Amino acid sequence: MARTKIIAGNWKMNKTVAEATSLVEELKKELATFEAAAVVLCPPFTALVSVARLLQSAPRIQLGAQNLHPAPSGAFTGEISAAMLREAGCRFVIVGHSERRRYFGETDAFLREKLLAAVAAGLRPIFCVGEELPDRESGRWPAHLRSQLQGALSGLSVDALSQIVLAYEPVWAIGTGRNATPEQAEEAHALLRKELEALHGATVASKMPIQYGGSVTPRNAGELLAQPDVDGLLVGGASLDAGSFTSIVFAVQ
Repeated sequence: MARTKIIAGNWKMNKTVAEATSLVEELKKELATFEAAAVVLCPPFTALVSVARLLQSAPRIQLGAQNLHPAPSGAFTGEISAAMLREAGCRFVIVGHSERRRYFGETDAFLREKLLAAVAAGLRPIFCVGEELPDRESGRWPAHLRSQLQGALSGLSVDALSQIVLAYEPVWAIGTGRNATPEQAEEAHALLRKELEALHGATVASKMPIQYGGSVTPRNAGELLAQPDVDGLLVGGASLDAGSFTSIVFAVQ
């Protein structure tokens, strides 16, 4: 079935408020008439409110956050809740990025809590899964992906699952300049969709968008998006430049 493609830019720990607003002003001009896919910008927390204000006049571009804590409030120094993100203007939030898993020890069980909190607050989670290089080279990557899906998505309601965007990000390709080939991306996406069907049924599997993330550039975006199970892109470094990001977005067409 046809799924709406979603192109999201994850700015990570980059851009001051002034830099963020300058980039968004450029993107608003470049994407003013673009309608072929949903576009999501995920700036750092400090820039969320400023970017949200600018996007009020650009309804085709939506705001996302890079992380959240599952608790509604409490003694969690340095964290941010789903309600706070909604108030700031967010409609999406990235959950389970490999850098959160690697540097902050986030487990599948903890990520499941985050997914539930995000959906309950009306946010659409972009839930990231992906394998390290040893798993890819040893052939264990399918089992690794299945484990991540089962650990975080088992037991979620159909309503919750309908709000989730899945993102396949081979960890060995993030920020390395070494991206998965279109064939490797499609193979992994097809496996994820098959596993979704086994866990939650054909309807959920057919409707859930699956993005690819990992050294996405204007050069490879079109080939990746041409794959039948690649429903969008989660863009890292290339989303920090207006020219490169708009080239990736227009590759949808």
